[in-house]
Amino acid sequence: MTIRKKIAIFGRVQGVGFRPAVHRIAADLALTGFVFNDSRGVTIELQGNPTAINQFLTRLTGPDRPPASDLKEIQTLEIATVINESCFTIQPSETLGSPTSQVTPDLAVCSDCLREMNDKTDFRYRYPFINCTNCGPRYSIVKAIPYDRPNTTMSQFAMCPQCSAQYTDVTNRRFHAQPVACPADGPKIWLTNPAGKTICSGTEQTIEKAASLLRNGHIVAIKGIGGFHLAVDAYNNDAVVRLRQRKHRDHKPFAMMAASIETIKKHALVDSQAEILLKSAAAPIVILPQNPDHTIAPNVAQQVNSFGFMLCYAPLHFLLFEQRPEVLVMTSANISDEPLICDNGKTLERLGDVADAFLMHDRQIYRQLDDSIIHFIDEQPVMLRRARGYVPTPVFLNENCPDDILATGADMKNTFCFVKDDFALCSEHIGDLEDATVYHHYTASIDHLAALYEHKPAIIAHDLHPGYFSTQYALTKNIRAIGIQHHWAHIASVLAEHNYDGSVIGIECDGTGFGTDGNIWGCEVMIANLEKFDRFAHLDYYTLPGGDKASKEAIRPLMALLKKAFGDGFEISKFAWLMNRIEPDVQKQQIILAQIEKGINTVQTSSLGRVFDAVAAAVGLGGYNYFEAQLPIALEAITRKNCTECYEFNIIDDGKPIRLDLCITIRQIIADIKNSVGAGMISTKFHNTIAAALLELARIVRERTGLETVALSGGVFCNRFLANSLIKSLKESDFNVLFNREVPANDGGIALGQAAIAANVIYKERKDVSGCTSKNN
Repeated sequence: MTIRKKIAIFGRVQGVGFRPAVHRIAADLALTGFVFNDSRGVTIELQGNPTAINQFLTRLTGPDRPPASDLKEIQTLEIATVINESCFTIQPSETLGSPTSQVTPDLAVCSDCLREMNDKTDFRYRYPFINCTNCGPRYSIVKAIPYDRPNTTMSQFAMCPQCSAQYTDVTNRRFHAQPVACPADGPKIWLTNPAGKTICSGTEQTIEKAASLLRNGHIVAIKGIGGFHLAVDAYNNDAVVRLRQRKHRDHKPFAMMAASIETIKKHALVDSQAEILLKSAAAPIVILPQNPDHTIAPNVAQQVNSFGFMLCYAPLHFLLFEQRPEVLVMTSANISDEPLICDNGKTLERLGDVADAFLMHDRQIYRQLDDSIIHFIDEQPVMLRRARGYVPTPVFLNENCPDDILATGADMKNTFCFVKDDFALCSEHIGDLEDATVYHHYTASIDHLAALYEHKPAIIAHDLHPGYFSTQYALTKNIRAIGIQHHWAHIASVLAEHNYDGSVIGIECDGTGFGTDGNIWGCEVMIANLEKFDRFAHLDYYTLPGGDKASKEAIRPLMALLKKAFGDGFEISKFAWLMNRIEPDVQKQQIILAQIEKGINTVQTSSLGRVFDAVAAAVGLGGYNYFEAQLPIALEAITRKNCTECYEFNIIDDGKPIRLDLCITIRQIIADIKNSVGAGMISTKFHNTIAAALLELARIVRERTGLETVALSGGVFCNRFLANSLIKSLKESDFNVLFNREVPANDGGIALGQAAIAANVIYKERKDVSGCTSKNN
């Protein structure tokens, strides 16, 4: 019996060796037909024995699936057979294909390429740029579409006959691998001093000299796939301290790289899930619990109980680690908070006083990309920073959007998002827009990616905060602008990535977000969907002094909460024992208190992030956030397992919205500090209190609305202890729980939520949506 099936496959299936894999499997099973790329993915027609066709699908989706592919959906339809068809062919693409199907993420070097790189008989032996359709650079080298070599930064390298033969051979895994190269025709490496003078060239000399410098405590800038890293020996504390001083990054933990899982296990606890993720083609930094017996230098990661590790992902890394640096700090090559540097000349200009040597290459990086960062919540991998290895993978929406949309994101941890047809394309991590160089990179990135993806926005979505640079950017464009409330966008990002259409109990906790009442929100419980939201409950407002200083100086939220908790009983002299070790300047304390009492340069806020700052400072973990969430991270790091105690809290239900009152919580924390209760116990009880309070608010919403699905988002839920505790208790109380996984819960996910809400506005042809404003510029 002979049948014919038409198979449509959607997902990451172009530019990853998918058609050659289809051809090989079909030929192996004696099936006839053809395969071609279309605007959404790949279309296959197969003819032959039904058993063979089933085997084809099993192999294509299982053991023979190209490693770099990602199959989102498969549709099959039985059709009429074709007479006198004798073979299986790869046909020309039906169209040029959509940009989303053509441009794929950069991927770690595959095992086949590593084997060839170490094979003395292979013409790419010891070549630091070896790649194939299953691995190597993609997004970082694309200048324009279609994704062909002339439109990449490889255009300057003409293929030699050997590379060209593989590139044009449909049976070869380098068939149409655009970055394909070899020592005869491709990029080269060399080492320079800070003045740009060449120290040595040639692969072997360069690698040996760079490794020697690293082993001897020097700082080496290493050009990789998405940009430069600054590297030092992770065992050498003096070298790490020197890197911190030169990079002006005194406190934030550094990421590290190792060549093997076995090495990482010496220093961190690696379970099976984490090992799979570390070894994946995306090769992200994975946040792992510290091994108590680790020998990593103390200054690599202070006041935390975890390490960020990644495995080598570029051939160059593997060659370098063969020379026996065992673990390297590999941190983004920039001055603190500036964009990652990817240009050779700019690296020397900006980092000549930071690195002792520069390992260069001449393959241009067109899109600079930070390393992605992933941690585990509820035993699932969750994004903390989405960049190399994951961008530009789209998030598919439930409906086709008739107009292109640009969502400009937030100012902190910015990403932006394009909506085109039925997918949302989130940019890589951009950074904090208050830095002028980051803002310039942001606007240039929007322009470049709009051209790359043929995106012409008719709608621009932005945050409600009038002071955000992303908002101001949006309002300069001569297109319809939609302002979307910050915390609603957070919840919408969860709904978008889970393709959830209904209403949820949205619990959003973060540092700051501009509210519809003009106050600064930060601990919200809302009834929300993509059409509207209703603010059901929030943390009771407290008076926060000092504007932006309040997110840095913990004395400000601490005094605000003490004043609210103790009322007229709060006097500076009575709390000198507590406050003087956080802020020894008593005059400054008096000024802050006067601000609170007189309402000078203050805001009313429900920020939970600032409460974490205050508690961390109160228990003695420091008084200043040198990087975002430094104090809350330190507070989480000292929590204890198997402790269920918590403090009391009050829920004020005297009208709408309901308010969560933590005054008694603060008073009990202060009492514990006075009674010399350990900081770890206080931290654990405080975390448990927040989880218990949010659970109780969710229960109240369920009782009054019947809703049983909870969506969690916001930067506070990057706290693994809190997120895991709350998710566990919600599930035990029979709630269905959704949370961010594909995009970060912090402001790096805001743009996706903005895009989803704006798309829904267009879907429903609504002009006025509760919680957002619409303006035609």
